[in-house]
Amino acid sequence: MAKDVPLGEQYNYGVVVKEAPNFDLAAYISNYKGLPDPTLYPLACANFPTGKNLDNLLDPLWAAQQEKKNNAETARMENELKGYKNNLIKESIRMGNEDLGTHYYTIGDLNNAVKAYSRMRDYCTTAAHIASTAFRIIAVAIEQRNWLAVQSQVHKVRNIQLKPEESARNQPKIQAAMGLQQMSTFDYHEAAISFINTDPSLGDTYRDVVTSNDIAVYGGLCALASMSRAELQSKVLENSNFRNFLELEPHIRRAITFFCGSKYSQCLDILESYRADYLLDIYLQPLVADIYKRVRTKSIVQYFQPFSKVTLASMEKMFGTPTHSSGAINAAEARRVFLDEIIALIDDGRLDARIDMESGVLEAVQHNHRAEAQQSALDMVEAFVREARMKLIRLQVVNAGLEVKPPSKKKGWGMENESWDDSDVASGDHSAQSGPLGPGGRDIMGSILAARKGG
Repeated sequence: MAKDVPLGEQYNYGVVVKEAPNFDLAAYISNYKGLPDPTLYPLACANFPTGKNLDNLLDPLWAAQQEKKNNAETARMENELKGYKNNLIKESIRMGNEDLGTHYYTIGDLNNAVKAYSRMRDYCTTAAHIASTAFRIIAVAIEQRNWLAVQSQVHKVRNIQLKPEESARNQPKIQAAMGLQQMSTFDYHEAAISFINTDPSLGDTYRDVVTSNDIAVYGGLCALASMSRAELQSKVLENSNFRNFLELEPHIRRAITFFCGSKYSQCLDILESYRADYLLDIYLQPLVADIYKRVRTKSIVQYFQPFSKVTLASMEKMFGTPTHSSGAINAAEARRVFLDEIIALIDDGRLDARIDMESGVLEAVQHNHRAEAQQSALDMVEAFVREARMKLIRLQVVNAGLEVKPPSKKKGWGMENESWDDSDVASGDHSAQSGPLGPGGRDIMGSILAARKGG
């Protein structure tokens, strides 16, 4: 049986989590449905850290038996599908492809799962069947990290005309899948909107992809990374639907509340205390460093906005050293790292300030708004004068007869060499009986008729 590249090799995150997470592993795993893929089992054991009784981790006999069962089940289902095709029963063929695709998905053969689900679409007879097929392809595409396919299938489900109750049942899954796709492609603001708009009825109906706890964490972190304090207050904290999700993860709600209340150090401390948890999340792990950096940058910028001068020592005390700095460092090194961070923000234009190294002060750049308004008015006057001068020059060119006109249009009913003079047509000089004038105002049609009569 053909196999995909194992996810452990396909997505080598290369991150070792040394701190113990805050959650109970058994309780955390119970929220999800996994895939009994025996190829991942030895890979996980090979990457297991050193410890006691490591020889008992790998059970090759179980892996071989599971592989044998998977192959036998695959052969049985493929034979059944062949029988359905011979009988030409459309619904049976659709269900056979569905069962085969689900089997491939369960054992981790994602490429064949996509092929089986794609064949289902040719035998779908109702809108509900099409929506079900799309959701199955979405689940496989998420496993493959094929976010373009996820986006395509989500739009397809949205365009299907379903019954109101079916649409209401599918809405939470659509929002969750779209939010996951947007978050994984670094579109944090749109991802936050998608997660916030997810209906609380999601519950555990989509636990093969995400849970309600995940919606709270993903939505809260994406909102912190991309939304202003006003948006966080109105769209997150005051959102009655999303409040149901935040109750499952109260620390996310506290972090957002602290951020809205300008208590940035408390907000960052909460996020840092859960960093180990998020590094163990299969979707969030590659994004943790970027999201935390965005939240920290927003905190520094918004902390400095009300002030004209702030000492670097007080800012360092407030925000500390970036956590991504490796190893233990002394006070001088920590001060240098923090100073480099501030300099980077100034260079990027996100912090409108300058550093007084002698005094150890960060000063806001003072803008003379009166002078800026005057300069803006002068620029507008200069632009108006330039435009007026160009219009006057054009009028003088036209009056002097120096305007170069574009080639006249050809007549559409024959006589390719004859043309209309637009100025004559507009002035109405021609009567209904006269033909078009040639160069010098000659009546071409009249000349032709006169020549024929003379002949």
